[in-house]
Formats: sequence, C-alpha cells, structure tokens
Amino acid sequence: MKKISSKVFCNVLSNAVIVCLILMVFFVGFAYNGLSTVFVDNDVKAIYNGDKSKKNISLMVNVYWGNEYVADMLKTLEKYNVKATFFVGGCWVAKNEDIFLTIVGSGQEIGSHGYFHKDHKKLDYNANYNEIAVTHKLVKELSGIEMNLFAPPSGSFNSTTLKVANDLNYRTIMWSKDTIDWRDKDEGLVYSRATKNLQNGDLILMHPTEHTAAALGKIIEYVLKSGFNIVTVGENIGIT
Repeated sequence: MKKISSKVFCNVLSNAVIVCLILMVFFVGFAYNGLSTVFVDNDVKAIYNGDKSKKNISLMVNVYWGNEYVADMLKTLEKYNVKATFFVGGCWVAKNEDIFLTIVGSGQEIGSHGYFHKDHKKLDYNANYNEIAVTHKLVKELSGIEMNLFAPPSGSFNSTTLKVANDLNYRTIMWSKDTIDWRDKDEGLVYSRATKNLQNGDLILMHPTEHTAAALGKIIEYVLKSGFNIVTVGENIGIT
C-alpha cells in the first residue's frame, strides 16, 4: 500500500490490550535478535508473481482505510464466486473488528500488511518483528487465522525485513500489476492497469476505493473470459 494520510492511522496507545501485545512481542523480538544486526540468505526473496506455468491470477486488496467500499467488493467477489487475498493493517483491524470478521466470514484469504503502515526498509530487526508479530497475534486472537503472507506497506523492504518475515514463517509478497488506485481515482485506469497484458501468475494490487469497487466486476469478468482462474495468493504461489 502506498503512503497515505496519517489521519487514517489509529492510536494504539489508547487500547490497553494492544499496548500489552506490543510490549510483550517487543521483548520477545529483542531477546531473539539482541543487537538487531542480521544477514539474510540469498534464497530468501520477495515474491512478485505466482506459478507462471499455471493460468492463475490473484487479486490483492491492501486495507488500512476505505471501510465504506469493503462490503461492495465482497458482494462482487461472491457474485463471481472468486476469492481475493486481503492484506490487513493491524491498527485497522483493532479499530474495525466487525468489518475484519466480515471479510474473514466471506472466505477471503487474510494476509498481513504490518501494524502501523511503516517504511520497513528503515526499520531494524526488532521494529520489523513487532510490526509483523503483533498483527499476527491480533488476527489470530480474533479469527483463529495463522497468517503466513506479508505485504510490506508501500512495497518497502530490505534484507532485514525478509529475514524477519522468514523467521516468522511468512512469505514477503509484492505484486506484478499495480492499479495505483490510491492515487488515480479513475475507474477506467484501474480496469486497464489490472487487465493489460495478463500473464500466468499475476498478482494484481488494489485497495478498497470507490472506483476500484466499481471496476472490480469488470476486472473479474475480463480475467475469467481470458481463460485465467482467479485464486488466492497462497494458491498462486503454491503454499495452500
């Protein structure tokens, strides 16, 4: 997810339960890594697309805002009987448990988008750890889901981020197509960016915006009519 107004971020300090989670995971992460200096193996990499040998495409929805459009997107997904992968921000989940559980109840795949939408390439080991681990614990407590997919906010990561994600049994997920719907509020642009030159394994990034919700049905129809299957990111990369 791209950089967005700080007004949408929630203040976790107002929630005593979440504060306790953060403090607990912080000390676990600190004990785990000591000096916060890490090195990552060459085979730990971010994933930009799924299996290119299969005609599968995935829809990725990064969620920190846009509550008013989530329901419409879920209805469209249900209409076409397809599933997307919703990468949720921890602070968003803490403030919108009902919407989050509606997403879960609709059968969508759930992934992590960190807690506070931070720039992960600027974070040390412990800070990366906290962002992912606290969100994981919150989501598990609310839904029972053990997430294993992490989409770095704004696509920002470095070797430390990859190391932390791998240590926490997460795959770091990027994208092959970006609708840039957070910036360009145009249904036609969202549609064209999502559907242009489709390839096996494409991961299409979007957000819950008015114009994306309006374009979603057309995107799904085009993908299906072009002979592709729409599957979750987990299925696309071969872990579910």
